[in-house]
Amino acid sequence: MGKTIAEKIFESHLVDNPSGDIQVIRLDAVFCHEITTPIAITDLEARGMDRVFDPSKIKAVIDHVTPAKDSKTAMQGKILREWALRHGIIDFFDIGDNGVCHALFPEKGFVRPGYTIIMGDSHTCTHGAFGAFAAGVGTTDLEVGILKGVCAFHAPQTMKVTITGDLKPGVYAKDVILGVIGQLGVNGATNRVIEFTGPVVSAMSMEARMTLCNMAIEAGGTCGICAPDMTTVSYLWPFIKDEFPSKEAALEAYGAFSADADAEYAEEMVFDVGELVPMATFGYKPDQVKPIAEMGGDKVDQVYIGSCTNGRIEDLRVAAEVLRGKHIHKSVRGVVSPATPAVYKQALKEGIIEVFMDAGFCVTNPTCGACLGMSNGVLAEGEVCASTTNRNFNGRMGKGGMVHLMSPASAAATALAGVITNSHIYTGGE
Repeated sequence: MGKTIAEKIFESHLVDNPSGDIQVIRLDAVFCHEITTPIAITDLEARGMDRVFDPSKIKAVIDHVTPAKDSKTAMQGKILREWALRHGIIDFFDIGDNGVCHALFPEKGFVRPGYTIIMGDSHTCTHGAFGAFAAGVGTTDLEVGILKGVCAFHAPQTMKVTITGDLKPGVYAKDVILGVIGQLGVNGATNRVIEFTGPVVSAMSMEARMTLCNMAIEAGGTCGICAPDMTTVSYLWPFIKDEFPSKEAALEAYGAFSADADAEYAEEMVFDVGELVPMATFGYKPDQVKPIAEMGGDKVDQVYIGSCTNGRIEDLRVAAEVLRGKHIHKSVRGVVSPATPAVYKQALKEGIIEVFMDAGFCVTNPTCGACLGMSNGVLAEGEVCASTTNRNFNGRMGKGGMVHLMSPASAAATALAGVITNSHIYTGGE
């Protein structure tokens, strides 16, 4: 019997099988940020176990509230900063060098096909776009990972989602994953790996695949995962070029982490994007999704473009093209946060930052702050935000606020109109 991608990764990393389907696997990397890791650090200190299994395999960043907004968030940063220094963690990204973790770490080449990665952050599933198994974990698992370099999981059950058809103009990876979640429901992939495949995925850039895998958790998935291909190799080539004689050789090696033709799946789903249109969420759950054309021109107070879902250069380019030469509606405040310093620099070089500023957007430093209602874009009670983030829970971006998730193109068009609007048919603005 053939194996899925996740099964192959687990098999190659298996350390122990203590009982039933519980598998302890070796970790290639433990990612850390200043919101969840300080809790693990202080608990390990209290237990007299202030150690790390391998400082070269721990990557840390201050990204959720940066710079700190108050004494509490400053202390969180201080704990992480001093811990990284104490243990010789070279790959620590402090203010000035920091970016949104799930954009920064792939950009630095820290994710490879076949890797196993954990982090105290639910959207760690993003890194499965590279053919890796990457999962968000709780404090106890994070502590064990930091201390021992292992983590226990149930043997992976995989759901195969085959994406077919041709995307229409104005339809992007964000619309695709919103459509998939709309069909699966928020519990449709619980405790499963979602293996994304099909011609649409093969044609996607790495940035688009990261958007796809980023929201696997919103359907309950443990991880989203894509088979590594030449697109993966080309993205990673600056980091792996000394390890392989050619890109073709790298692709052959990484092919070990592709699913077998006779792999067995817990469930299979085919999603045809041929008739897919720009989508948005309308309630307080990620599976409450419908076409933007059916939103009835709902008024918004804020438009946010950024996050680990849609803050990469590809996302900013798309939004800038919608905004170029126009100005956002007088009733809307626009906020854009490039996901990393490199994205910010590239956007400056291409004139994209100027486009956003001329359109009336506030351009902030790289940060996760607005996405979870901590800083740089928090909503007041009763306010509505069109956002390129990944979660629309009640109060997610501020107590009493409403969040509508959508693509960068749709968010930009909405900023111009002042109401939720189809990106590909919008021509107005004021």
